[in-house]
Amino acid sequence: MTRYSFGTITAMLTVIAWRNVWRNHRRTLIMLGAIAVGVWAMIWLTAIMRGMVDQMITDSIKNLIAHVQIHAPAYRDDPSIANSMPAPSDSLQQALQDPAIQTWSTRVRVPAVISSERESAGVTLVGISPLREREMLFLAGAVTDGRYLQSPRDDGVIIGAKLAERLETRLGWRIVIMSQDPDNDIVDRGFRVVGIFDTEMEATETSYVFTGLQSAQEFLKMGSQVSELAVLTNDYRHEQPIVDKLRDAAPDLEVLPWQEIDKYLATMLNVVEGFVWVWFIVVFIAMSFGLVNTLLMAVFERTREIGLIQALGMKPRLILLQVLIESFFLLSVGLVFGNLLSWLSIIPIQDGWDISALGVEGLEYAGMSTMLYPVVQASDVILSNVVVIVLGLIASLYPAWRAARHVPVEAITRI
Repeated sequence: MTRYSFGTITAMLTVIAWRNVWRNHRRTLIMLGAIAVGVWAMIWLTAIMRGMVDQMITDSIKNLIAHVQIHAPAYRDDPSIANSMPAPSDSLQQALQDPAIQTWSTRVRVPAVISSERESAGVTLVGISPLREREMLFLAGAVTDGRYLQSPRDDGVIIGAKLAERLETRLGWRIVIMSQDPDNDIVDRGFRVVGIFDTEMEATETSYVFTGLQSAQEFLKMGSQVSELAVLTNDYRHEQPIVDKLRDAAPDLEVLPWQEIDKYLATMLNVVEGFVWVWFIVVFIAMSFGLVNTLLMAVFERTREIGLIQALGMKPRLILLQVLIESFFLLSVGLVFGNLLSWLSIIPIQDGWDISALGVEGLEYAGMSTMLYPVVQASDVILSNVVVIVLGLIASLYPAWRAARHVPVEAITRI
């Protein structure tokens, strides 16, 4: 008897399996369509979810959070001028030169009251260094009327459009800001509105008033003291090494990453990571019913054929291998079309997808922008393909086992 090597037998089974897949074109095409749509749903919806969360985090980071914040230990419990901190020490400035840090800036941030001729409102007065804050803060790109601050000594103020409407003031008009100095005495000063900004979040427009850093320090009699030091790193997902380095350089100050400053955003990021796995499994379970059904139908249709080749000497494990190869072909071809469909559906919206039709007010309440940018991670694409292949082959073991356990005589005589 001629003995064939395992490689030769596998090659023969591969050819037979490929032909078996296309015995029933309609059933195969339906199954391939189901797999393709499932893979598309995995990749596309995950990209949309990641894009939504990434946009929320990016917008929030630019909304005075940054990637890392440094404060005096008691500042977060009582954000008053009494809990300010000195300008960065030499050791801290040296640590801030790390290549992983994109930029950093000191700020004054204290509670204040702003008044116009008609109305008044409680706000947070923020003194900034305009050039350093261009990349860190939303403000430079949000000024829709007037101008951006020109220097730390700029004594003009920029207010939100909603706040201007509430105060019944406008560009060029004077307003009065009141706060406390280090001696807890009330200080007030007139400022001229030099700019008005507009953002997605109404709360941001009504909560913050911006002026030059040195102008705020002089007004509040702070000297060189600041309220916080904000740091922007190269990647918001990997800022912990920078946090550790800054803590070593400033042990007497509180150094916190953005996850501890805004726990809601950190939770959202963790939820998305868990959602990816749950979503992949749910989609696969839906696909697996069709896959198992398709293979079982193929096995039942070929019962007599399987019995005959067993009678001719084919071992059950080779029949099992043949059915698994058929499953692999179905899954692989479906994956190719699913990945292609995902790519074709993401390309048109990669530069932004306007979702304002879903309701601007609802999006603002959720902290989302009306423009959505899908984020496709290679790890998500690889994970979706691996899940389909691995779990698909596992799901195929049952029909393969059914095919391999036929008794040749019974299978041949079955009508």
